[in-house]
Amino acid sequence: MNAQAGGFRYGRILRPSTKVLPEDVRGHNRSLVLQTLYRDRRLSRADIARRTRLTRVTVSDLVAELITEGLVIEIGPRADARPGKPATLLDIDRHAFQIIGLDLSEFRVFRGAVLDLDGHILERAEVAVGHSTGAAAKAKVFALAQALVARTTAPVLGVGVGSPGVVDPSGVVRSAPNLGWHDLHLQEELSAHLDLPVTVGNDARAAALAEHSFGGADADMMLIKIGHGVGSGLLLNGSLFLGSRYAAGEIGHVMVGTNGGDECACGKFGCLETWLAVPRLDARVAAAEAAADADALPTAAEPILRDAGRHLGIALAPVVGALNLAEIVLSGPTHLLEGPLAEETLRTLRERTMTEFHGDLTLRMTTLGADIVIRGAAVMVLSERLGVS
Repeated sequence: MNAQAGGFRYGRILRPSTKVLPEDVRGHNRSLVLQTLYRDRRLSRADIARRTRLTRVTVSDLVAELITEGLVIEIGPRADARPGKPATLLDIDRHAFQIIGLDLSEFRVFRGAVLDLDGHILERAEVAVGHSTGAAAKAKVFALAQALVARTTAPVLGVGVGSPGVVDPSGVVRSAPNLGWHDLHLQEELSAHLDLPVTVGNDARAAALAEHSFGGADADMMLIKIGHGVGSGLLLNGSLFLGSRYAAGEIGHVMVGTNGGDECACGKFGCLETWLAVPRLDARVAAAEAAADADALPTAAEPILRDAGRHLGIALAPVVGALNLAEIVLSGPTHLLEGPLAEETLRTLRERTMTEFHGDLTLRMTTLGADIVIRGAAVMVLSERLGVS
């Protein structure tokens, strides 16, 4: 199988500086065929030609190549009432390969899974993080990945990793303060350790990919991932936005308000993470509930959660206003995010943006639950290795 069919792309280049080479055209067409089969399933060669607008000769040539590589299979003739020889139906061989996805975003555990090509989880594993940082945290990632490789029952297409912090396109974690990582070549080192293709990306961007591929998200959407820290993934016209220094979406270290606030892991005071990161928010809620009497206990946490939601809305309003986003998706613990926090976030957003343009903005929880980063890591592998999502 080719090491790279389509490539993991963050967005289309508007002013290309090099011509399209024949091999690039072939790679694009190959990805187009795979994407069509991946989404639509059980198609004939003629069906694919019609849907992709490629010639039948091109489709037949590409399908023959993909069958040889074990990516596509013939599944039998179509039941057809029309006279003549029935068309042979094709599909991606969805059992030919498996994917390993890792989620490093939580503050108590690193989680991982073995997935099939449709993003269904087959096996799970996790390792406690404790207070591990630096080399100790990296060693736990390596051990978790190795344990999951041992549980696979088919060749591994690739390993996807959703990491907190700023991650560049080559899989270098430029900065992940909560894990004590700086300029960690995680993709290269893990690939060498496993002898497998590895793709490392920011956890919130991975979550946004998962929501787009498996959760029905809008093409213009911002996903807010709240865990050990706070980050976001931004989709514009269906493409991930990366930023000039790979830090687009790093809203956790934007200072919110002018009233100081707690000290953040980055050294500043009043960052959004100090209001929303799960360990801090859990601690505030627990303290409020401990101080409340029995009658007030059911609503003791509400002022804490609404205050956090207000700060999130303040941080998001300029982004929503500037980009005219249609949808905000929240990912994180539902006991914290659903209800008062989400309500106050949406109220603050609408209060601080123009109703004419943003009155129909929706804010919702992810439909993918706690597995969103793991499944997004699988999407990164599918995109990198097959050019599909």
